[in-house]
Amino acid sequence: MDKMIKHPEVLKELEDDFIRDEGKLSFDSAIKLFTYMWNEALNLGVFPPKDPWEGIEVDIRIAKTLNACLKKSFPR
Repeated sequence: MDKMIKHPEVLKELEDDFIRDEGKLSFDSAIKLFTYMWNEALNLGVFPPKDPWEGIEVDIRIAKTLNACLKKSFPR
């Protein structure tokens, strides 16, 4: 399964630089940016995924593990 973000450390650095230089985005600015990015992904043909169920098994295993950890960490 290919990851959409091949170099997350570069993205993190970009985010940190942006926040340091520009500050946090307002809600309206964040929605506008999200809309532009969504449309760009559509135009590039990378979204929606060809198989939306690809990788679901991994997501389910992670969710089960996290849920088990929460139950053990916070007994009721």
